Amino acid sequence: MRSSWSNKLSLIFGPRPPLNWLLLCLISVLALIAVLGSSSSNTFDSLTPISVPDIYTNYRRLKEQAAVDYLELRSLSLGASRQRELGLCGRERENYVPCYNVSANLFAGFKDGEEFDRQCEVSRNRERCLVRPPKDYKIPLRWPAGRDVIWSGNVKITKDQFLSSGSMTKRLMLLEENQIAFHSEDGLIFDGVKDYSLQIAKMLGLSDDSQFLQAGVQTVLDIGCGFGSFGAHLVSLNVMAICIAAYEATGSQVQLTLERGLPAMIGNFITRQLPYPALSFEMVHCAQCGIVWDKKDWTLLLEVDRVLKPGGYFVLTSSTSQPYGSSLSMKNSMLTPMEEMTPKICWTLKAQQYETFIWQKTVDSDCYTSRKQGAIPLCNEGHDVRSYYKPLVSCISGTTNKRWTPIRNRSSRVQPDDFFEDLQIWRSALKNYWSLLTPLIFSDHPKRPGDEDPLPPFNMIRNVMDMSAHYGGLNAAFLEERKSVWVMNVVPVNALYTLPLILDLGFAGVLHDWCEPFPTYPRTYDLLHANGLLSHLSSERCSMMDLFLEMDRILRPEGWVVLCDKVGAIEMARMFATQIRWEAREVSSLPKCTIVFLLFALII
Repeated sequence: MRSSWSNKLSLIFGPRPPLNWLLLCLISVLALIAVLGSSSSNTFDSLTPISVPDIYTNYRRLKEQAAVDYLELRSLSLGASRQRELGLCGRERENYVPCYNVSANLFAGFKDGEEFDRQCEVSRNRERCLVRPPKDYKIPLRWPAGRDVIWSGNVKITKDQFLSSGSMTKRLMLLEENQIAFHSEDGLIFDGVKDYSLQIAKMLGLSDDSQFLQAGVQTVLDIGCGFGSFGAHLVSLNVMAICIAAYEATGSQVQLTLERGLPAMIGNFITRQLPYPALSFEMVHCAQCGIVWDKKDWTLLLEVDRVLKPGGYFVLTSSTSQPYGSSLSMKNSMLTPMEEMTPKICWTLKAQQYETFIWQKTVDSDCYTSRKQGAIPLCNEGHDVRSYYKPLVSCISGTTNKRWTPIRNRSSRVQPDDFFEDLQIWRSALKNYWSLLTPLIFSDHPKRPGDEDPLPPFNMIRNVMDMSAHYGGLNAAFLEERKSVWVMNVVPVNALYTLPLILDLGFAGVLHDWCEPFPTYPRTYDLLHANGLLSHLSSERCSMMDLFLEMDRILRPEGWVVLCDKVGAIEMARMFATQIRWEAREVSSLPKCTIVFLLFALII
């Protein structure tokens, strides 16, 4: 028979005490022992003076050790039964993108366009499984060959869609049964991408498009980018073009652009702001992007104004269905309302040629106070801080922002000392990382590459995501080393807000909450890098299992993951890596990093 004391415990905890209570009791006992131990030591050594800094140092170490012990105990508490590999999702989820389930959004009550917007709370309780690649999936060709030719089995688009597409943005040619080739001279408008880009340059008063950088244009937000032809041309001019387009279940502009090795992410002009700060881009480009700018009381155009830098350009190109040189349709349907609206937000029509119109945003913030009565109001100061999918607003943002600097004066911006310190660390780290991107690490007899082993080629990878980018030092190091990569610099929502600095450097970047899925398609990145992210998220509401499943979803087969973190976080990562079928190696340590953990995603 149970004792009366056992009966009382059973009444409190039930017949079997919860594992969480046992863990809490164990941690409490450890902490009590540590406190009593230090207390007794102080009693016997009271004659010996103790400096205050030592007390705080010992306390900090004790606190860090307790956190490590907790993470290790938590990983053990999951039990051996949970160490088994996760199953594969069904074939219907090969191109699964969470947060964009239109039917589920409608069922949840979203309407008036909100059903097409990002709604992560609807898909929060989704099945935990591994998104498998299509049966005909092949590893993409290396850059720059992969920019012009992709495997048709890697993307969800049919030949009939290509053949039935009359859009100039989608003129493609099927070379073989399993390949799609993108014509470098086909694409955007009129006589080709190069001619179109040259036309824009001359409309800006430049001799040719090689002078975009001299004119202050180094980052372009390309809305509804087709399949990335304009962005691919801008990349050749060292201009960073980021494609955003709405989620598409098939024939996705974002998926094909990323498959070509060009920056892109899912982004909507519907009800919410984009996850960029105010004053982020020197040019916003919309060629047949399908957005009706005067809808919703012009809040869509005001969102363009919010992300556009002082002196920046809004390039709008309408349908090419009209004869060359005709702009009658544009004049009647869109230009008249725009002529009435743009002075209210201090834009001027800089040039118009054929179906292309270019407006320029004012460089003078005093313009907003000298407007006529009835102009669009200014937002309250501080309104645009950390914009993360906030509702669209009907006011003008950024006019009191400290980053109000005309685009032609960008060279006058001073970088903080922390950026140069960050860059110095990642200069040495990148050389270490790059030498490790070799099958030698994961062979039957793993070895660290030596001086006699060849380094991976400069185009070993193309699409890189820095999941906790800090100051963008890794991106800068890649550029210095002339690696053929571009980096999506992700700044977590609760981390130091460095995204404005990253964008001012001309890098691709975005604000993101890693408790939610990232707005991209499966299999779109070659390498994921996370420095301190796991420790940072351990205090958040995030599920670590869901985070690793999301990393697996967006990582290409045979892609790489580099985790730089503390011991407890890495031990937990090792367990999750086993469950999602990754090969894993602990390889080295770096400044500000206890352990570097290298993982390799297998083809499943």
